[in-house]
Amino acid sequence: MRLIQSLENITTPANGWAATAGAFLTPVFYYFYGENRQDILIVLFFMIALDWITGVRASKKDETYSSEYGLSRIPRTLFLFALPALANLLDKVMGTPGFLFYGVTFGLIYHTWNSLTANAHRAGWPMPKSIVNLVGSEIKAKAERAARKEYK
Repeated sequence: MRLIQSLENITTPANGWAATAGAFLTPVFYYFYGENRQDILIVLFFMIALDWITGVRASKKDETYSSEYGLSRIPRTLFLFALPALANLLDKVMGTPGFLFYGVTFGLIYHTWNSLTANAHRAGWPMPKSIVNLVGSEIKAKAERAARKEYK
């Protein structure tokens, strides 16, 4: 009897829709990004999310944040999510399994790492001096743009 009651909690319309969406979207995801690449994509997506968080905080601190600033970052973020998929499709066409995908993805991770650490520094969050030295040019560029209020 308990098993039937617990199944009633699982078999809800919302869970049914979620399972159906997953059944259709998972093959699409694998087609665009390739199989067994979830870990590196999670790293990239997580770093992009941290870049957003640190960027918003830094912009609010130096008063360069506006709704246009936030909205203009949405197409940029979609573009960053699309680049690994494009690289994977080019790998398929050219017969280079993973060469472009991993090159592009690691390049984006490196770029995003520079951006999020520079934003964290601009926001006043504690950063090890060695990390600040590594991204010094990015910190300088972001500080100059903020001083000119060019975050549009």
